[in-house]
Amino acid sequence: MKPESIRHRLMLLIFVSISLVWAIALASSYRQATREVSEWEDARLAELAQILALLDQADLITLANARIDVREEEKGGDPGASPDDDDDTLPRDALFQVRDENDRVLAGSPQLVALNAWDLPLPTESGAQDMTLGGQSWHTFTLRNTALKHDVRVFEPANTRSDLVSGVASRIARPTVIALPILALLVWISIGFSLAPLRTLSNAIRARHIHRLDPIEIERAPTEVRPLVDAINHVLSRLQHSFERERAFTADAAHELRTPLAAIKVQAQVALAETDVSLQRLAMQRVVQGVDRSARLAAQLLLLARLDTHETISAVRLVAASIANDAVAANEHSARQKNMRVAVTGDMHAEIVAEPVLTGILLDNLIDNAIKYGMDGGRIDVAIEHTIEHVLLIVRDDGPGVAAADLTRLTHRFFRATGNDASGSGLGLSIVARIAEHFGAHLSLGVGIDGCGLAVQIAFRHATGLSPTHSVIGTPADA
Repeated sequence: MKPESIRHRLMLLIFVSISLVWAIALASSYRQATREVSEWEDARLAELAQILALLDQADLITLANARIDVREEEKGGDPGASPDDDDDTLPRDALFQVRDENDRVLAGSPQLVALNAWDLPLPTESGAQDMTLGGQSWHTFTLRNTALKHDVRVFEPANTRSDLVSGVASRIARPTVIALPILALLVWISIGFSLAPLRTLSNAIRARHIHRLDPIEIERAPTEVRPLVDAINHVLSRLQHSFERERAFTADAAHELRTPLAAIKVQAQVALAETDVSLQRLAMQRVVQGVDRSARLAAQLLLLARLDTHETISAVRLVAASIANDAVAANEHSARQKNMRVAVTGDMHAEIVAEPVLTGILLDNLIDNAIKYGMDGGRIDVAIEHTIEHVLLIVRDDGPGVAAADLTRLTHRFFRATGNDASGSGLGLSIVARIAEHFGAHLSLGVGIDGCGLAVQIAFRHATGLSPTHSVIGTPADA
């Protein structure tokens, strides 16, 4: 399908609009000219009737037998006349009849007898009238009760081919017909000049190198084009930010994967070189641990990539306590190894709006971090609280905590707080922050249990805003 041209569309709309307006104006002018000519012809007949009223009977009889040509001008009558000048090409002989006060005919044109108009009754009042005589249209004017007590009636054929009206219309239409092509050319040039900034913008985009993402600058961009330029620059800025983020993400991911892969390689080489079975077994166990760590890191990277693409993930009503208990059970073995106590407290009936798998990953990361960076024999509290607008999921521990300077960077990818020797990729809280953001929740960091450790709070919106038809995952009984 051929793409539509703005220039052609504007040209068509403007040309059609102007033609329509001019056609209406021409039709209105033609009607006005017709009315004016009709009034002028009536006035001319009235003048002729007044002249006839002043003549005596002898002059009237003489005039009745003569020809009264009421044409304004004859074709070629003026030596300097142009073929386009107004003229009446058909004869327009006026007929008349004069009667006395007793309705006796004093004089009249003999042609009225052939037209069966000799004995026509006179109108009761003076004025113009149209009638058909002998199959032809006639204009008549009747003058009653003159100074000589005569009634005068004048007849004039309605010459439909008179070019008086058509000449007026022609003089109105001729400039229009000549002006339309000139106007169309001027409009075409004007539209092209007005659309020049769009061509400049398209040329600037076409000439750009694929790696250039800096803003496009167009001098003196019109008001209508500026929003388009700003929108394109906004997209370029977002693309540049996205590419920079992806480059950093790729570099950091490669760096983080290099460490466990190098450790796996070293342990595999040890296992190959070692003859002691127990040492071989230990090396292989460390290889398995390295593989597990790499698999977990890869899974976290894939999850972040999924969240970063803004993939639509449906949300449902969840019982927060049920998800929290599942996450605690999943990390029970790790907590037991460090002799740590993990408890779910608070409102066991509170519901949030989220997705169960991602919410489980969120709590799993928070509890895993609390276990990993907490102290042996410590405590972890998974609290469920609610305010007027939100349901709060809070994971607190009583470990060494995080320095105040590191709190603002704690949710950055691959960032690990100083002073912690526990293994990790630095992606846990970054994933938590992205999941919370995806469901419109707010993440905040604070101090943990008894002024020690770290507290991570996620404020979810209440599930009361959803209709009852939404499914509820988990029940208070699960808690």
